[in-house]
Amino acid sequence: MTATEHSADATAVTDETHDNSWSANLEGPEHAGDPDRVVEEALDAIAHTAPGNHVNLVTHGDNGHPETYLYDALAAADGDAGDLEWEYVERCGCGGHVVRVFVE
Repeated sequence: MTATEHSADATAVTDETHDNSWSANLEGPEHAGDPDRVVEEALDAIAHTAPGNHVNLVTHGDNGHPETYLYDALAAADGDAGDLEWEYVERCGCGGHVVRVFVE
């Protein structure tokens, strides 16, 4: 499935900019086995987080540890601006993972 197909059939993680810390649910059944979709929606969640706040990216356990597919995308999004920092928080009881991304 391409990014365009994802966008066409996906409900947006958010449609507003959050001027507070919040969590993005990326562990629905549509995210299982689709790390590309998780990355796309995670970057959208980050883009909708106001500077000075963080977003907890809660990812589906079927995709494995986020360092295997999400960290490189975060590094690429951060680029030279250096306005993102992230940390692995924990594995959820349901098998998913939480990565906290700070937006500077």
